[in-house]
Amino acid sequence: MESKKNIAVITGASSGIGLEFAKQLDSDQRIDEIWLCARRENRLQDLTQSLNKTTKIIAGDVTDLIWQNRFYQELEQNNVQIHTLINSAGMGKKGTVEEIGCKNNAYMIDLNCRALTIVCSICIPFMAIGGRILNLSSVAAFLPQPRFAVYAATKSYVLSYSRALHRELKSKEITVTAVCPNPMETEFFQHTGKPQEISSIKKIGLEQVEKVAAKALRRSERKKDISLQSLSAKFVRIVARILPHPLILWIEEKIGL
Repeated sequence: MESKKNIAVITGASSGIGLEFAKQLDSDQRIDEIWLCARRENRLQDLTQSLNKTTKIIAGDVTDLIWQNRFYQELEQNNVQIHTLINSAGMGKKGTVEEIGCKNNAYMIDLNCRALTIVCSICIPFMAIGGRILNLSSVAAFLPQPRFAVYAATKSYVLSYSRALHRELKSKEITVTAVCPNPMETEFFQHTGKPQEISSIKKIGLEQVEKVAAKALRRSERKKDISLQSLSAKFVRIVARILPHPLILWIEEKIGL
C-alpha cells in the first residue's frame, strides 16, 4: 500500500505571513507537498514558481461553502495526511463599528473566526500524528480596542479557541499554536482603513514577517500553544493581565491606539 504524502496546508498564502510560511516550509524535508489556499489565484501561481516542492492550488474564498466542500473533497480523494496546517487568512478594518458597517464587520467575523474554525474541523481528521496547527491571532487578542473592536475580538476568539484545541488534541499528539504578533510589514495595513491612523501604529513595534514566521514554527516544534515574537508583545500580554480594562481603554485613547 502506498504511503500517504505529508502535506502542509496554508490559507491566506498569496501574501503577507501566509506567503512567508510557504517559503519557510519549502525547505522542511518532512513535507512532500504544499497546498496553497487564497482568493488570488494569479498570486498563488507566481508563488509556486518560486517554490521547489510540489504544490496544489485551491483558489477561492475560504468563507465560501463551495470552497470548503471542494477543499474537503481534495483531502478525501488524495492519499495525504496533514503535517502542518497554517490558518493565516484574515482581515482587519480600523474605525468605529458604525463606520465599518454591518457587512464588513460580519465578513471579518466570518473570515477570522468561522472559516478558521471550519478549516480546522475539516483538517483534524486528516492530521498526522505529531502534526501541528498554527492559527494567526494577534497581540490585539489581549486587549479590547476601540476603533479596532471587531478585529481585536476576532483575534481573542482565535487565541482562546487555539489554546483549548491544543488541549483537546494533546492525546493525538497534535500541537495547536496561536501566533500573536504585533503589526507586521505586510499588505494588511493597506486594507485596514485610514492611512493617517495606520502610520501611528506602524511606529510601535512593527515586526518583520520573516522573524514572526520563523519564531512561530520553532514554537510549534516545541509544542507551545502561543508564539510571541517581540518583547513589546510580551509586555502587552502582561499589562493586559494586571491592569483593569477601564484603565487600559483610557490609556489606549490617550496614546491614540
